[in-house]
Amino acid sequence: MGYGSQRLSFGPGITRMVKLLIIVNVGVFVWETLAGMAGSYGVIQIFGLTPYLVVRQLYLWQLVSYLFLHGGLGHIFFNMFALWMFGSELERHWGPRAFLKFYFVTGIGAGILSVFADPLGTAPTIGASGAIYGVLMAYGMMFPDRYVYLYFLFPVKVKYFVGVLGIIAFFSSLNAPGSTVAHVAHLGGMVVAFLYLKGWLSLSGVRQSYYRWKLRRMRSKFKVYGSKEPNRRKDDDFWIN
Repeated sequence: MGYGSQRLSFGPGITRMVKLLIIVNVGVFVWETLAGMAGSYGVIQIFGLTPYLVVRQLYLWQLVSYLFLHGGLGHIFFNMFALWMFGSELERHWGPRAFLKFYFVTGIGAGILSVFADPLGTAPTIGASGAIYGVLMAYGMMFPDRYVYLYFLFPVKVKYFVGVLGIIAFFSSLNAPGSTVAHVAHLGGMVVAFLYLKGWLSLSGVRQSYYRWKLRRMRSKFKVYGSKEPNRRKDDDFWIN
C-alpha cells in the first residue's frame, strides 16, 4: 500500500529468529514475574546489568542476561512490538544468523557503554531496549524514506522517527543516573548499530574504511577527465559482517 510514491507498512509477517526472540523474552518475563510473586527478588540482582558487579566482581553474563528481563507488561510489550515491526524486515534482508548476531552485538554493546558511563553504579538495568534501538537505527539507515504511523494515525518517515528517538535518548542520557529508564543503553544501542553497519567495529571494516578514505584523498589531488561514472550508492552504506 502506498502513501504518495512511498511504501507504507502496517506490519510485516513475523520471521523465524524474531519469533524465537519474542518467545524467549516472554518466557523469561513469566519466570521473572512468578519468581517475584514467590518473594524472590534475586533475579534482577543476579541477571540485571549492574555496572558495579560487572566491573568489581566480573558478572560478565549480565551483559547478555539483562536483555531478557523487563520491568513490566508495558515494557516488554513495546519492546517486542518494535522487534516484530522492524526486526522482521531486517531478518529477511540479512538472514537469521546475521540478524541474531546484530541483535546481540548492539544489545551487548549498549550494555558495555552503560557500564562505562557509570562503572560503579549499583542500580540494575534491564530490558531489550538497547538492542531494540539498534534495530531501529538499522531500519532507519536501510529504509529511510519508508513511513511508519505515529500513534497509528500520523505517517512519519522512518529517518525522522529514528532521528527524534536518538535526540530524545541523547538528552535523556545526560540525566540518566537515578532514572528508571536506561537512556544510556538506548543511545548506546543506536551508536553501536551505526558503527557496526559501517564496519567500524571490526579490524577488516576499519581497514576497508581507511583504504577508501585514502583512495578518495588521492583522487581529490587529481582531476579526472572523461565521462562521468553513473551515480551509485556508496559501497559502505550498509556494511555488515
